[in-house]
Amino acid sequence: MNRSLQLVAGLLASASFTTIAHAGEVAGHVNDATGTRGLQSATVRIVELNRTAETDRAGRFVFGDVPAGTYTLEARYVGAEVTTQTVTVPATGRIAGDFNLDAIGGGDILVTGQTANLTSALSRQKAADGVESVLTRDAVGQFPDQNVAESLRRLPGLNILNDQGEGRFVSVRGLDPDLNGTSVNGVRLPAPEADTRSVALDVISSDTIESIEVKKSFTPDMDGDFIGASVEINTTSAFDAKNNRYNVSAEGSWNDYSGKVTPKGAFDFTQKIGEDFGVAGSVSYYKRKFETDNVETGGWHQNDDGVWADSVEYRDYDVERTRINAALSFDWRVSDTTKAYVRGNWAQFDDQEYRRRTTLDFGDFEDDGPSAISGDTASFDGSDERITVERDLKDRFERQRIRSVAIGSDTDTGTWKFNWQGSYAKSTEYENGSIDPTSFRARFRDGTVVAIDNSRSYYPTYSVSEGADSFNDASEYEFDKTELTALSDSQDEEWALKADLARTFAGTDGDFTVQAGAKARWRKKSYDFNMTYLDLADGADYTLADVLGQQTYRLVDMGPVSNKTGPRDFLDANPDAFEVNPYESGLASATDDYSVKEDIIAGYALARWDSSTLRVIGGVRMEHTRNTLNGNLVTDLEEEEEFFVEPVQYKRSYTNWLPSLTVRYSPQQNLVARLAGYKTVVRPKFSQLAPRYTVNEDNEAEFGNPDLKPYQAWNFDAGFEYYFSNNGALSVGGFYKSVKDYTYEQVLRDGAVVDGVEYDQVTRPMNGDKAEIAGVEVGFSQVFSMLPAPFDGLLTQLNYTYTYAKGTVLEEGEDANGDPIDIRRRITLPSASNSTFNAVLGYEKGPISLRAAGTFRDKYIDEVGGTAEEDRIVNQHFQLDLSAKYKVNENIRLFADWVNVNNAKYFAYQNLGGAKRVLQYEEYGPTVKFGARVTF
Repeated sequence: MNRSLQLVAGLLASASFTTIAHAGEVAGHVNDATGTRGLQSATVRIVELNRTAETDRAGRFVFGDVPAGTYTLEARYVGAEVTTQTVTVPATGRIAGDFNLDAIGGGDILVTGQTANLTSALSRQKAADGVESVLTRDAVGQFPDQNVAESLRRLPGLNILNDQGEGRFVSVRGLDPDLNGTSVNGVRLPAPEADTRSVALDVISSDTIESIEVKKSFTPDMDGDFIGASVEINTTSAFDAKNNRYNVSAEGSWNDYSGKVTPKGAFDFTQKIGEDFGVAGSVSYYKRKFETDNVETGGWHQNDDGVWADSVEYRDYDVERTRINAALSFDWRVSDTTKAYVRGNWAQFDDQEYRRRTTLDFGDFEDDGPSAISGDTASFDGSDERITVERDLKDRFERQRIRSVAIGSDTDTGTWKFNWQGSYAKSTEYENGSIDPTSFRARFRDGTVVAIDNSRSYYPTYSVSEGADSFNDASEYEFDKTELTALSDSQDEEWALKADLARTFAGTDGDFTVQAGAKARWRKKSYDFNMTYLDLADGADYTLADVLGQQTYRLVDMGPVSNKTGPRDFLDANPDAFEVNPYESGLASATDDYSVKEDIIAGYALARWDSSTLRVIGGVRMEHTRNTLNGNLVTDLEEEEEFFVEPVQYKRSYTNWLPSLTVRYSPQQNLVARLAGYKTVVRPKFSQLAPRYTVNEDNEAEFGNPDLKPYQAWNFDAGFEYYFSNNGALSVGGFYKSVKDYTYEQVLRDGAVVDGVEYDQVTRPMNGDKAEIAGVEVGFSQVFSMLPAPFDGLLTQLNYTYTYAKGTVLEEGEDANGDPIDIRRRITLPSASNSTFNAVLGYEKGPISLRAAGTFRDKYIDEVGGTAEEDRIVNQHFQLDLSAKYKVNENIRLFADWVNVNNAKYFAYQNLGGAKRVLQYEEYGPTVKFGARVTF
């Protein structure tokens, strides 16, 4: 090694202790039966000393400070035969103890397929310190999932919130996705969107990962910024397998509604360069075209005659989504005790959306109600009030990117451990030139009667009994406006540096470890929005007939609609036909902008006791947060078409102490009991913290709230896991969380006072008092290899989670005299589902692998209204997916997937008049995928 390489090694290893010799060390690897792949989370025990160690992702273990003598080493892994060997430890130096494990009953346990991934996941779950669920690389390939979010919904207590029928945000134990933290290769990911902290995992392809660990309990060496779970995504390493590996996959995807076949391809590899250096990487490309049929309504009203909505929207979406993901890592064995790495991950998500919309607006009827109501049908007569109809087009292209890079090293001598990592992550969401929307409008009076039929379960239909010819004449709809998104730029980036140091003291019945560490995070998030509002120039003529297209809507006849590209083509061809409205453009461009800096300095200390039966981890973490918040106070004088902008800045800081105690007790090898108590914190959304204030001429104000406190939660977990002698497990657990200072949006009316100023109406995010979250998780998995053929290929995975999540909000009410008062209302926390359930039935025998997977999520409150009748609720959701694979030979596998077999719908509603009143309804149709995967 030349001088420059020695210098690099020193920097990466950072005092790696490689020159410190420890008397009596035992080190080795636990591999599959062929010796080609290390087994992570295998348990190795020195029987006579009652000392245990778990293997790392390369299958490596090490014991330090082992007294000279002869000992029995025992290796255990779920689904494998218990294997022992005798080693003689010298007075100084290291002795090797390698294991190659056979499956129970003989054979290799490391076989690509359903059984193998279940074995791996259960082994990692069993070895974990706290409550944890794991999804491995091979498991992802067993399901017809399109991104990481959809892969995660298969785990106990996890489900997803969909967008356009695709999994997007992950809900853990039925809780709001904003209560999770997400990292890739140990790097906390910032969020691309401007209005959230949580990362939408539909950006990340499932083809680039090695494993996903969902840690539901907390130890002090973890970031304390979660209440649901810490979702930790790991990409592949060159040393995950002993042999080099190359995989290529190609598939087609066909959506029932679009009728289009779109491509997906992926390539990943691991390559060793010599014995101590390796490269691993992956790249994937996925394009999907699909359609969504949607119905949305405005506010619902009720009088003595019946119930009606003041607007109904029929929306036809045509969507093209492209995902490009790449990962690259370099791993270096600096010595027997130190590994150094550089790991990078890059993800891009492009979303081209065309939306044709027909809006029937009956707002002028609000005071007196419809002209007539008969049963479930409300009729609106233009001779009573005008009927406004808008037909518009949205043409939006949005690009999200998430990138991260980490450099560091891990040292483990058996006695000392030292780890450090430096990282950078940046997420962006960018739009430039989107039309959102171009709208055409007509108003109908005498001679037009529109009836809305609300008798259907999910969405209303309409009919025009008088004036249909004019109603459906495209030339009647004159240009109203174009809102052009000149810029929508959300940026979120974070630098981080952390280090951990641990010293293990060997005892007669186990090991005692003292560990401490520190971490610094420097984050900045900003949003810049600029909109150009276009009116029609004097003398110009532009109607819907100039850009007329054809609809592909299945629910009702929408009437005339725009061509998908017509408005943009017309705008480009006729720039002189439009003029900029400076008031509307400037006002929209000023209200949403903000920037926030967040610096977090953390330190922790913990102590750990490990024996073959008992593990106790206790300690405390300190996190100090400092914010600089920038926004605008916007005063809107609408009648004068003027507004004023005043920049505003706030600074604040606070400190959280996060103690924790975790106990893992295993009185016998197939039984594990866990108990954990800990405190965690979730900081408010940056968009809520930003001091953005808008006051219009009606004295109505919308406020950010720079004084928002973070969620603080005391958490308790308890449970046990029983691992069957063959491949399977039963787990039962309970959890309780006491949360204070959760956030919700508050609407105040009738003389609300903020900072000494009275407003007619105020909307702002607020802290609630306290919330309680409690629930149980039950999981069962089993490979039925004990059954007679052909049933010995069956396997099943079942899990169910019940969550009780209640809090209190303030809402307006009236006292006995009819005067307004604030009252407290007990609600289920937003995005919290009572029940989630996952069921998998698989069959794997010979070259055939079949799987049916169903996921269920209970209803949840999406938005808290001013009263219970105004709450927005998302209905329960069940989806069934099917997969089939055929192994042609050791290198080639064919597959076919059927996604959303039952055409599961999205349905959001409010409760009014004894029925569910639709707010949003969507259906997407099933998707079929087919392709091949080649390994060489």
